Amino acid sequence: MSHGELSFTLPLLEDDNNKQVNELNPHSSPTPVSVFRTCFNGLNALSGVGILSIPYALASGGWLSLIFLFAIATAAFYSGLLIQRCMDTDPRIRTYPDIGERAFGDKGRLLASVVMNIELYLVATGFLILEGDNLHNLLPIGEFEVGGLTIGAKQGFIILVALIILPTVWLDNLSLLSYVSASGVLASAVILVSIIWTGAFDGVGFKQKGKLINYGGIPTAVSLYAFCYCSHPVFPTLYTSMRKRHQFSNVLVVCFVLCTICYSSMAISGYLMFGSDVQSQITLNLPTDKLSSRIAIYTTLVNPISKYALMVTPIVNAVKSVIRYRCGKRVLHLFVGTTLVISTVVVALAVPFFGSLMSLVGAFLSITASVLLPCVYYLKISGTHRRFSAELAAVSLIILMSVAVVIFGTYSSVLEIVSNF
Repeated sequence: MSHGELSFTLPLLEDDNNKQVNELNPHSSPTPVSVFRTCFNGLNALSGVGILSIPYALASGGWLSLIFLFAIATAAFYSGLLIQRCMDTDPRIRTYPDIGERAFGDKGRLLASVVMNIELYLVATGFLILEGDNLHNLLPIGEFEVGGLTIGAKQGFIILVALIILPTVWLDNLSLLSYVSASGVLASAVILVSIIWTGAFDGVGFKQKGKLINYGGIPTAVSLYAFCYCSHPVFPTLYTSMRKRHQFSNVLVVCFVLCTICYSSMAISGYLMFGSDVQSQITLNLPTDKLSSRIAIYTTLVNPISKYALMVTPIVNAVKSVIRYRCGKRVLHLFVGTTLVISTVVVALAVPFFGSLMSLVGAFLSITASVLLPCVYYLKISGTHRRFSAELAAVSLIILMSVAVVIFGTYSSVLEIVSNF
């Protein structure tokens, strides 16, 4: 996603016939979409679980780290424009991997596909961790035994949520879930308003001053900021679906401005409310006896459950496409889907650190898929790399910034995960 939820929400699935379908209605006809609906789809793609961790990002880096939020938003917006320019060079380009193939052949397509699918896999894993943390916050029970095994409360909730989600992964028709998951924009708005209400009217207040800058936390902050803008793999679908494609740049302006306002508002409000004590999910700081807090937490719980199946379906189809099988397609779908859910549960139980995991996703995958690769692909497709120009200088600067985020952000995230054990 949100990433984009891609944050990181990926409103793009691929069925067994490799036909592209839209998340809002996987079985819709390819009717041209209005500018307004494209804006809504774009906002839904950019609105994800990143909004829960952005106060923690600000607390990690300090007030001045907001500069990096706006810098990443600007770079991500510009790379979105580069995706549009890449697609304008060849009408046969329809999807994000197509851009990679146009630039570097099969290797470019493979790289784009691998980055997308790993990102989706880890975000789906993050959903399970998020559910376990928030359910335990609402129902702070202790350990319990099942079949002689002692299971911690958070681990138990992760397994329970996975069992609830599993049947949705078995579904062939995701139409109903796709409509529910399209509530990403509304969910983000509800969470933001509920948390601000909690601070203003439910006794929490906005009394914390925070730090001006925390140099040691900058890599974490930047990585989590990047995680909020990880929806670029869906931009080609949004672009090709538009009735007036020349308006796509205006759509990007609307989506990035509104989402950045939403993210910065949440970051500032959460940091003022809880200061350096804000947790990796701000919902874990909320007083559970307040109605506004419960609304925020319940909204947080429902949204990932509805989006999990849509997030992993592209991975399921990718795995099915490379497996030579003699059994029926339905049996293979059930087997691959079940195996995938089990594997995400194992990863969630082994690495139950939401903030650190999403920081890793943001640094290593989101910045790669949403900023680095679009810039590299554009330079190759457009031929801009052959001659020096202001555009080449700007794109090269963004590439260097992205590489720095990937290196330092990934190192910091991995170090943080290791230190948590």
